[in-house]
Amino acid sequence: MANRLLKVSSLATAVFASSGFYLYSSHLDLSDLSVIRFGRAVATTAVISYDYLTAFRHVENGTDEYWDLKSKVHRRSAERLRDLCCANRGTFIKVGQHLGALDYLLPEEYTSTLKVLHSRAPESSMEEIQQVIREDLGKELSELFLSFEEKPQGAASLAQVHKAVLHDGKTVAVKIQHPKVQKQSANDILVMEVLLKAVHWLFPDFALMWLVEEAKKNMPLELDFLNEGRNAEKVADMLAHFHFLKIPMIHWNLSTKRILTMEFADGGQVNDRDYMQTHGINVNEISENLGKMYSEMIFVHGFVHCDPHPGNVLVRKCPQTKKNEIVLLDHGLYQVLQPDFRLNYCQLWQALIKGDMSGVERYSRRLGAGDLYPLFACVLTARSWKAVNAGISSVPVTRSEDIEIRTNAGLYLPQISDLLNRVPRQMLLLLKTNDLLRGIETTLQTRASSSSFINMSRCCIRAIARHKRTKAQSRRRRVQITLAESLSLWKLYMYELFLWLKGSMTILMPLLH
Repeated sequence: MANRLLKVSSLATAVFASSGFYLYSSHLDLSDLSVIRFGRAVATTAVISYDYLTAFRHVENGTDEYWDLKSKVHRRSAERLRDLCCANRGTFIKVGQHLGALDYLLPEEYTSTLKVLHSRAPESSMEEIQQVIREDLGKELSELFLSFEEKPQGAASLAQVHKAVLHDGKTVAVKIQHPKVQKQSANDILVMEVLLKAVHWLFPDFALMWLVEEAKKNMPLELDFLNEGRNAEKVADMLAHFHFLKIPMIHWNLSTKRILTMEFADGGQVNDRDYMQTHGINVNEISENLGKMYSEMIFVHGFVHCDPHPGNVLVRKCPQTKKNEIVLLDHGLYQVLQPDFRLNYCQLWQALIKGDMSGVERYSRRLGAGDLYPLFACVLTARSWKAVNAGISSVPVTRSEDIEIRTNAGLYLPQISDLLNRVPRQMLLLLKTNDLLRGIETTLQTRASSSSFINMSRCCIRAIARHKRTKAQSRRRRVQITLAESLSLWKLYMYELFLWLKGSMTILMPLLH
């Protein structure tokens, strides 16, 4: 016990000293209270670590009492982490939101507690907003906008959005970065890195360095709103054939690295069933279209919007056509999938849908899972190993299976941490995206629907055929590939037709009797 206490106190001293040295060497202005932010992070980490080190000393491992206590320690540790994120804001909230989205990778106590961070984002004052606009656009609000709503439409970890009207009468949404985020983000990530390394030293099974690596890579991109604007235009062009998809147009003359002005588009959040019912929006159609566009992004193009939480995916009736429409917002975080990775990922999903276990093992290993390929398959699909063996498209999701998966997330945390450190970095954001989409489907009660697997299969077939054609040495071989692709797509269409007829007969039979 004394040794453990010594470890914790030594850790706190070392981190305080390194933080102080960093502050001194970087000549940071202490008026922004960075030292307080760092101190909070160190103190919270020390308290959580001490709790895990000492809570189980009088409890026998594996007993009901042990599991009950472990759940309580998870819960209070998650609450401390949530409070730290709320206090330090900015990058801390962003990383906390990321953790809260990993439903099937982290214990339920953590994910359910951290999900509230989506509604706990800070708001910048109107004075701060005006200052950012003056600095970046060189003009006062009244010179740029006919009207500008002071109350934001929404506030997120890095920015907030205001509704405004231009002098030509167009209504726009103005996304403005919180003024201190840019300056604090690098320091915040450094502190997280130091603390996670220290926690890994105390608890060797706890290996979440991938989280810091992802934050280091992605945060500069998310803080560059010009990059977000370019992503929005790229995906709008890429998915232009989906008439149900709306990407707001960017006003480049009123956009900078910290300000993004775009066409205003309203709607209800994609997980709001009451809104859809009130406005006559078909839930199944929305779920199917969401699956179509993400399958296209992932499998065909390898350019994936990686933050589809409900606040970034709106649904509405198109004002012009009155048809159901999905509005996709917040294009700051995209994952570009390398061709070899994308094709192995396509093949893996095809194997998972069919229950081809040799294919599941082969392509999981190619994606870096190694001997942990059974765990990888379960993590990727959020299904039990039994369902994976049977083929995930043929076994419906049950509540008991869902509870089993969530329970196992806590039991196998060390193995999951090891797995996430093994797989390519591209996989990490895809896993987060999968979990966010799965959460939406669960709320809409459309999870594991046959249409989602059909759309995935269709995109996988197209992607693999396209790759084979680029490698073909002759025109004859390219024609063969195209014919094989057409045959596979036709079979898929016939299967889809069969399911539709079967569903229609199920509805009609009681009426006929």
